[in-house]
Amino acid sequence: MASVAAPAWTPERSAAGANNPWLIVAIISLPTFMEVLDTSIANVSLQHIAGGLSIDTDQATWVLTSYLVANAIIIPISGWLSDVIGRKRYFQISIMLFTLSSLMCGLAPDLTTLVIARILQGIGGGGLAPVEQSILADTFPPNRRAMAFAAFAIVVVVGPVLGPTLGGYITDVSSWHWIFLINVPVGIIAVVLVHLFVDEPQAVRDARDRLLARGIRVDYLGILLVALGLGFLEYTLDRGEREDWFASGTIIATAAIAAISLASLVVWELTHPEPVVDLKLMRSRNFSLTLLIMLLTGMILFGTTQLIPQMLQQVLGYTAFQAGLAMTFGGFATLAMVPVAGRLSSKIDVRFLIFPALLVQAFALWNMSHLNASITFTDAAIARMYQAAALPFLFVPINAVAYVGLPQTKTAQASSLLNVARNLGGSIGIAASQSLLSTYRQVEQSVIVERLNPGNPLYNDWLAQAGQAIGQPAGSSATLALLYQEVQRQATMLAFLDVFRTLMIVILVIAPVVFVMRAAKAGGGPSVGH
Repeated sequence: MASVAAPAWTPERSAAGANNPWLIVAIISLPTFMEVLDTSIANVSLQHIAGGLSIDTDQATWVLTSYLVANAIIIPISGWLSDVIGRKRYFQISIMLFTLSSLMCGLAPDLTTLVIARILQGIGGGGLAPVEQSILADTFPPNRRAMAFAAFAIVVVVGPVLGPTLGGYITDVSSWHWIFLINVPVGIIAVVLVHLFVDEPQAVRDARDRLLARGIRVDYLGILLVALGLGFLEYTLDRGEREDWFASGTIIATAAIAAISLASLVVWELTHPEPVVDLKLMRSRNFSLTLLIMLLTGMILFGTTQLIPQMLQQVLGYTAFQAGLAMTFGGFATLAMVPVAGRLSSKIDVRFLIFPALLVQAFALWNMSHLNASITFTDAAIARMYQAAALPFLFVPINAVAYVGLPQTKTAQASSLLNVARNLGGSIGIAASQSLLSTYRQVEQSVIVERLNPGNPLYNDWLAQAGQAIGQPAGSSATLALLYQEVQRQATMLAFLDVFRTLMIVILVIAPVVFVMRAAKAGGGPSVGH
């Protein structure tokens, strides 16, 4: 493969104008943090939503699915939309749509209204993170970009961690309506701040004017294939476990549509002169590998962010708020490490940050796989902190180095693909973890039950002690019921440990790919292979 020198960075596409670039970081991170937080904040309130709308919990899950599907569809085309509409204008429209639909969600009188509002919320939210990344890449020169993306790392890593805690707290002290209504004042403030301080540079306006002058050639088929491919893939991943995967005709159909649409999308976009998703960017070896590592990082982050609170609630009997609080301590570790990762990313070959960070992730999962059903709150919090401390050393260098070697005019498209990788990795991580958890639980329960027989002295001792504790004979139905509950609890705990161990193995298998990347620093680095 030939080496192509990295295009020189210029400030002509900077969104800072006469303002301090760090002011721009703070302003554009506010709505993005609000959106990332919202992807997980509703999870813990599903039962309350179901009760408030007089529906069952399975129906309430459409509140999550509708948002994720809409989000998955809009993210890959958000780069094209920002080029056509204008970067600042599209960012403002996205904030306003997200804010108005949040108000609709909070006031929704029934499930239909709530699902429609969540779809609109997903469409509005889908454009926020990619545009923020594009603005950061254009506003900061390569040697300062890593610290800017450190701020973005806080948004995308801490947001999902705080979501369950904040959602649980709001639901406990108020009602589920406020998990959506809280977005409204934040969104209004964000729109005003973006209008006042974020600049639309002349170079970006000129590029849009040239695009409009020659006539916009809308890639209708590309948009349709994105909608079908990612929309049905997200549906398959989100609903698969609930519908018993390929035992369901619906899941078979949605998976088939997704596979055919995505395969067609790749062929179509690679040959289209003005693709809605510029897959030609993946000809850059570094960019392709950063997408793969981002996919893996999304899997681990979102998969464990759902697994750990679930384990604490199902096995240890924590409330949603208590489980979220255990996760929050990991957020503190992330915040502490973000500036360190930002500084090192501009000085050290990023391969020597990403690879050790993946090994730390593997160690953290190995440590989690040795927990037991008697762990304390402190044990759970520390186990998460090991993992959370390494996350900035993945997100910061990945986001910073991804743009090395790419033209500045392609930052919007590159940002869209990076966010697709992160979100898709998260969906795969959650779906795979839940599927493995169900399978491992059955396996572990079978193993435990095989050992429960009168020939096992531990079995007899346990029944005698349990019967004495509840004032019943050892062989009574009440004692056996208590035994069954304990079997379920232990099998569930062992299943969680098995999933953590499996995720560890996935990391160890993929981690060496890092060294296929060309040596590069986030501050510039050498040429990038194509």
